[in-house]
Amino acid sequence: MSDAVTFDFHTLIDRRQHPSVKWQRYPDDVLPLWVADMDFASPPAVIEALKARLAHGVFGYGNRWSELEHTLVEWSGMHYGWAIEPEWQCWLPGAVPALHIAALAFAEAGEGVLTPRPIYPPFLATPGHLGRQLQTFELAEPGGSDGQWRLDLERLEAAIEPNTRVLLWCHPHNPTGRVWRADELCGLAELVQKHDLVVVSDELHCDLVLDPQRPHQPLGALCPQLAERLITLWAPSKTFNVAGLSTACAVIEDRTLRQRFLAKVEGLLPHVNVLGIAAAQAAYAHGEPWRQALLQVLRDNLALLEQHVAHWPGVHLVSPQATYLAWLDFRQSALAGDPYRRLLKQARVALSPGPDYGREGFARLNFGTPTAALAEALQRMDGVLGE
Repeated sequence: MSDAVTFDFHTLIDRRQHPSVKWQRYPDDVLPLWVADMDFASPPAVIEALKARLAHGVFGYGNRWSELEHTLVEWSGMHYGWAIEPEWQCWLPGAVPALHIAALAFAEAGEGVLTPRPIYPPFLATPGHLGRQLQTFELAEPGGSDGQWRLDLERLEAAIEPNTRVLLWCHPHNPTGRVWRADELCGLAELVQKHDLVVVSDELHCDLVLDPQRPHQPLGALCPQLAERLITLWAPSKTFNVAGLSTACAVIEDRTLRQRFLAKVEGLLPHVNVLGIAAAQAAYAHGEPWRQALLQVLRDNLALLEQHVAHWPGVHLVSPQATYLAWLDFRQSALAGDPYRRLLKQARVALSPGPDYGREGFARLNFGTPTAALAEALQRMDGVLGE
């Protein structure tokens, strides 16, 4: 953990002194390991950039951010070998609004929006918000040579209806932490083309790959034939812990697709937060040393979690290949009926309930917190789940 000493990932910052979704949803005696934001201060470079922007003192509407656009081009090329262009970038106040805009732009009322289960809850909620039909298919449970969750292409194709127009995809996957294999993604691309779908690839966790043997491959780089039907979502929010600054980017290569998308943005979404833009620029330009240190802390925290799970009878964890989120299977444990509520009541630890992701008997645990805080939460859970 020597790389992490340059930055402070150990101090638990009091987040209750300011309004916080994560820390104020539950009473003060509850340790929150639920919503996907981390308890670490953002990179020093981001904080300094925000101070400089605040010192300017004028916060009017922003314009195109050519410096940020070129910085993201460099980030994409350096880390993923994907040669994107500045004009492909549509900066927006968040990735969840982008899911809604895509469903609105590429599916008419009553038409189908397809997504796998389990999945990040807004994927399941988006179609209903817009009068579109939610369609789902099940990921294959852990198995195969790597014991990971898998994309079953037969299930995917069977779920595509004549009225299906959009596929909402998550890569790396939330909540399982799966980094999809090239053959799975290429198979998905074939079906998307065969059935004339638009695919939205949420790649927000791509910079948080924990398994160095499983590097992230952007869908747009791996399958360039999807250019006329692909929207890739990126953001600094998860990687650099700036979710509250509401800044994300839809990368859309095809001009016609991009124009259709932006036509639905007009009047529905506000201008992007000027502070969020400043933070994103600093994060992508100067945040790499901090990110590398963060990854080691997350790997250490995951190892600690795995040690505890090994002593929880009937609880199963397929270690995430990316993200700071662990998808715990309680179906064979003593808490099988409702692990979320029983852990909240008996251990005073708050996880995210599996049914929100489309799966009973599971819960999602956020281990993006100082190790001492994680250890305390896990010790509480030991008292309920331990041998």
